[in-house]
Amino acid sequence: MATTAGEELLRAAEIEIEGRLVEASNITLRVTLGESLKAVYKPVRGERPLWDFPEGTLAAREVAAYELSKALGWDLVPTTVMRDGPLGPGSLQLWLEDLVEPPVGFIPAPELPSDWLAVAGARDEDGAPYVLAHADDPKLARLALFDVIINNADRKGGHVLATPDSRIYGVDHGVCFHTDNKLRTVLWGFHGRAVPEAELLALKGVDLNRLSDYLSTSELAALAERIAQLQLFPEPPDDRYAIPWPPI
Repeated sequence: MATTAGEELLRAAEIEIEGRLVEASNITLRVTLGESLKAVYKPVRGERPLWDFPEGTLAAREVAAYELSKALGWDLVPTTVMRDGPLGPGSLQLWLEDLVEPPVGFIPAPELPSDWLAVAGARDEDGAPYVLAHADDPKLARLALFDVIINNADRKGGHVLATPDSRIYGVDHGVCFHTDNKLRTVLWGFHGRAVPEAELLALKGVDLNRLSDYLSTSELAALAERIAQLQLFPEPPDDRYAIPWPPI
């Protein structure tokens, strides 16, 4: 698939570090490209070792998620490339400006909108009932489906971005594409539903070889198997945590 203008710009522009996003568990830097463009730079050398993911692979998984979204024509992940930077090789992802409140979060239980789907119950510090929920929105359902395919182990509410033109994006895909089932998400509200035929056709027609620079052979095989078996949105597991912490 052809390289986009956005990818070319991310690869070619000079990177100037603006500051660190301190809430991230790995070194995550907001940077300026050229005069005004912003991006998120995640250097490989800043990745904290994990027991279940091969060391030094998280940045590549970020790029693999973008490449798969692009190949599907779903545009769910901001433009992301792998390139060298001030702290060495890493992923560089376009920073989205002018965001609006995403359609996922904790809502007082009596105020849950009729067109939202409950995921889990909770209480605030005063004991008032809340619900972790999200909108029953086809765009959000597509992101939830994307997470199933990439086996996203960390879809927090804060990783769902919404723009004023009603677009939905997902970010932070460093812990995806594992060969074992590790899906953890706040988007369980679609569970049990049939996957739309259009999405199934797109998935079964996608060329996974374009991800071979970023994923291992076994990870690509597991990805292909998840796609081949897909019919319904999965049910939350009962043998492990189904929701990441913190959820938002």
